[in-house]
Amino acid sequence: MSASLPHSLYRSDQVRDGEHKIAADLGVEMYSLMERAGLAVFEVVKDRWPDAESILVCCGNGNNGGDGYVIARLALEANMSVTLWSVADPSSVSGDALKAQQKFVAVGGLIVQGTFPDGKYDLVVDAVFGTGLSRDLSGFYLSAVQAINSLDCPKIAVDLPSGLDADTGHVWGEAVIADCTLSFVGLKQGLFTGKARDYCGDLLYDGLGIGEEFAANVPASSTLLMLSEAAELEPKRKSSTHKGHTGRVMCVGGQKGMGGAIILSAQATLRSGAGLVAVLTDESHVPALLARQPELMVRWWHENESNEVLNNIFAWANVIAIGPGLGKSMWARKLFEAAVACECPMVVDADALNLLAESPIYRDNWILTPHPGEAANLLRTSTIEIERDRFSAVKELHKRYGGAVVLKGAGTIVYDGSTLSIIDAGNPGMASGGMGDVLTGVIAGCLAQMPLLSASAHFGAYLHSYSADVAGQDRERGLIASDLLPLLGKNIKQIQR
Repeated sequence: MSASLPHSLYRSDQVRDGEHKIAADLGVEMYSLMERAGLAVFEVVKDRWPDAESILVCCGNGNNGGDGYVIARLALEANMSVTLWSVADPSSVSGDALKAQQKFVAVGGLIVQGTFPDGKYDLVVDAVFGTGLSRDLSGFYLSAVQAINSLDCPKIAVDLPSGLDADTGHVWGEAVIADCTLSFVGLKQGLFTGKARDYCGDLLYDGLGIGEEFAANVPASSTLLMLSEAAELEPKRKSSTHKGHTGRVMCVGGQKGMGGAIILSAQATLRSGAGLVAVLTDESHVPALLARQPELMVRWWHENESNEVLNNIFAWANVIAIGPGLGKSMWARKLFEAAVACECPMVVDADALNLLAESPIYRDNWILTPHPGEAANLLRTSTIEIERDRFSAVKELHKRYGGAVVLKGAGTIVYDGSTLSIIDAGNPGMASGGMGDVLTGVIAGCLAQMPLLSASAHFGAYLHSYSADVAGQDRERGLIASDLLPLLGKNIKQIQR
């Protein structure tokens, strides 16, 4: 068992094909892997629930169900009370799964089929579906998942919770809500983003003795960006560094009545390490900005002023962050058009994304930070479709608009055209107003200091989510965006959870 998760993630077809090839190369029989998988789950059961005496093992008719038969046999041999419920017709089991079934029966195991076995259990093992599910659950299978979820006891999922799509994290109608999921050989990318985060519980990994060889020979489809990798991206400073070395950022937004968003964004830009930060906003917000953060420079622009004035304002900046509180008024549209006309790198968020959706443009030197609703607008589809396959959505956003894309949400995804990463940080407390505005500022601050667009997007997204984890470790409910500000300038390895 690995003490921590690997950072490489895979599609289900990569794991299926790769494990067969690696096992063959190493001379390991596939049934041996099934035995190892069952033993790995049983060891987790003993470690996490040592007092469990009564166990319900729910099996399908595929190899996932075969793992379940191994687990049930081991539990019987350990003198536990075992109820094995076959969701599928037991006679339909074949191959290695049949061998596991026969060994279970040989030690006195009984297979229950038909109606869900009512009873009081200390633990449920979900071994119904593996990685091949590709349609909504219905009929008996839907009822089975609902029955499993209705039980008031811990649940452990074998490889992935039944009902989840291993590649996308999409929930096929219903899925088992597990307290723990043990994934084998290669971590499936769908388990780490979107709705899947609600179903997997604690994610564990076991390579079954072939994991290292698998990782060395199968290229990852995506990666999990963890603290150690993020720390390697963190901007470094020489002792002689001065503010001219760390960038000039113009934060643009805050139409009348919406000043809070741009204030938070500008503060985050400062706290993330930008040398000089100016705010271009509605004149009515100037007193509040200066009172809240005197280190900020503040500019305003009226619609009756010339575009030349506006262009001169933007000429000062070498990074632009635009969108928080911007709105979609004529004032906002002129600011957006002038910002886009500049050649300097940009971070684009909020209503600036909605304005971009109206007049799509492709650029290599910007970072887009949409939430699923804004992503749907940019791709002219629905939020449901975005969440159905967040990996495809972020790739399509890059294809149409260029640059780097940070698709926000549970398991934020960052894609720059080559590197596809999931941020291994963040929590439900971030579901509050202003968090996205802070992210815009964090990434803009990083972009001012870092030469590479991709590194800025990746590090900024991780720093934001990790800081939220630290700020919210005692209270996710009630976490607010400004709670993150004091943490943003700290060395990331010194921010203690």
